Amino acid sequence: MISEPELVGEFGPEHRPEAVGGFDHRPPPGRRRGHGLLWGAAGALTASAIWATTVFAYGDGIVERPDTRGYQLSGRSCSAMQLKALTAAAGKREDVATLVPGRIEHPALDQIYCNVALVSPEGAGTYAEGWSVHVHVGLRAELHKETAPGSEFEAREGPSALEGEDEKGAELVPNLGDRAYLRTDFGEQSRLSVLDGAAVLTLTVSASTTYSGPDDGDDEPEAPAPESFHADMISDMRDVMEKLKTT
Repeated sequence: MISEPELVGEFGPEHRPEAVGGFDHRPPPGRRRGHGLLWGAAGALTASAIWATTVFAYGDGIVERPDTRGYQLSGRSCSAMQLKALTAAAGKREDVATLVPGRIEHPALDQIYCNVALVSPEGAGTYAEGWSVHVHVGLRAELHKETAPGSEFEAREGPSALEGEDEKGAELVPNLGDRAYLRTDFGEQSRLSVLDGAAVLTLTVSASTTYSGPDDGDDEPEAPAPESFHADMISDMRDVMEKLKTT
C-alpha cells in the first residue's frame, strides 16, 4: 500500500547516489539421390523455420528480432505506476493510474499510455491557504517486436534531436536501461526516455498550482520546477521497468 506522507519543505526525498546517478538536485555419401534430395529439402525447411523465428529480411540486410527482455504490455500495465518517490515528493495520489486512449496491440508493436495525478495538501509547506500543487505524471510504454528501436530512439531522444528555443538539451542518464535521456521541454515538463532492449519507456512530469479557497486566490505560488523531480523520476522509472516485466 502506498502511504500518503505530508509534503514538508522542498519537493523531492533523498535518494541513494547509485539509484539516480548525478541527477539528485536530488547429406552423407552412399544414399540414393532421391532420398538425398528429400533429406536435403527437409533439412533446409527445418533450418529455415528455426532461422525465421529469430531473423527476417529488411531491405538488403538481415536484422535480428529485438530482445523483449521479459517486458509485457496489457490493459493492466498501468498498475506498474506505483511512483513511490514522486508520491512522497508531491504528498499523495489524487487518483489511480489510468489507461488512456492510444493503446496498440499488434504483432509488430504493443503500446500503452497511462497517467496519474499527485497532489499536495492545501496550504502545505510554504503554500498559502487554499493553494495546492498538482503533479501530472504520464507514462508511454512501447514494445517493438519485429524491428529494434535503437536507431529511432537515438534520433528522437538523443542530443541530435531538434530543440525549441526554451528546451534544454538531452542529458544522458547513466546505468538506466541500454540508454536513457532526460530533458526539460520549455521549462514546463520533464521527460525521461529509456531504451531497454525492445522496450521504449517515457515518463513525463509537470506541475501546476490549484486554488480552492473562498476568494480570488491572490499570491499564487510558483509551481515546482520540473528539474526538482528528476531524481524521483529516475527512481520511479527503475521500479516501473521491473514491474512491467511481471505485470
